[in-house]
Amino acid sequence: MKQVPLRHFLNTQDWSRAELDAVLSLAAACKQQPLGLRKLEGKSVALVFFNPSMRTRTSFEIGTFQLGGHAVILQPGKDAWPIEFDLGTVMDGESEEHIAEVARVLSRYVDLIGVRAFPKFVDWSVDRQDRVLASFAAYSSVPVINMETITHPCQELAHILALQEHFGTNDLRGKKYVLTWTYHPKPLNTAVANSALTIATRMGMDVTLLCPTPEYVLDERYMQWAAQNVADNGGSLHVSHDIESAYRGADVVYAKSWGALPYFGNWAPEKPIRDQYKHFIVDEAKMALTNDGVFSHCLPLRRNVKATDAVMDSPRCIAIDEAENRLHVQKAVMASLIGQRR
Repeated sequence: MKQVPLRHFLNTQDWSRAELDAVLSLAAACKQQPLGLRKLEGKSVALVFFNPSMRTRTSFEIGTFQLGGHAVILQPGKDAWPIEFDLGTVMDGESEEHIAEVARVLSRYVDLIGVRAFPKFVDWSVDRQDRVLASFAAYSSVPVINMETITHPCQELAHILALQEHFGTNDLRGKKYVLTWTYHPKPLNTAVANSALTIATRMGMDVTLLCPTPEYVLDERYMQWAAQNVADNGGSLHVSHDIESAYRGADVVYAKSWGALPYFGNWAPEKPIRDQYKHFIVDEAKMALTNDGVFSHCLPLRRNVKATDAVMDSPRCIAIDEAENRLHVQKAVMASLIGQRR
């Protein structure tokens, strides 16, 4: 018998547009009937957190419950043993067990595994391999879900569902979409920016990546994904360093902070550059340039650093809707993956 490959949810680029549309439709149905889908009845989910979480942990744990399942929360190095990911390592340091055993043992207990593991922020050539997530997927015999690593596919779907709800249509083609860098006191992960660029181009929107200098352009992998998405789905992709032209006529403004990749692991020289661009904050004057555009952010957001109080409290801000939608899209993802075993 031919073995069917195990399906994971590691990033949206691995899923067809039709599959993503089906997940979004199921998420909308879950939102209308929160307890109507019991696809995890008698099932269990391991949620493995290498980093702190509020929305992700809450939405996955509650979503598992609403689907009829049980979630186990694990924090390696805190309430679970530290894990080694390199093969051939002499494990005489902090790590107590290897991912080869961890993923395979968890697969005997649970039906899904969620993984949240941020970059180490030392060497981008290493971090861009997404080794923690890839290792779980390689050794697990049940589906693995990316709860945010160097991409954040669950946030992508929650974002698109919020936009579809706001515009009253599943067809977002022709919308001018601005993904804008914003200042933050610390250099942050590029995960949400990578994902926003990916999903906005996947939906056929006219996308502008607004950032202070070429140094803040995203990794070539995600720029190439975006270019391919434009070729496949229509729309357009532009990189801009000019605030006014980028905002003018925008239908959607999505804000995120991230560190410049050329300085990855050597952040001291990047800080004075970043500090020059605090004016990239999303404020009322910039939003006034848009086509009565909506604003959103993945949260958490530092008010009056990334966006002003007035923008966050405006009826045009859909960040809370997007955050709520994490619950619904993650239920749809889990329901779509459940039942597989390698």
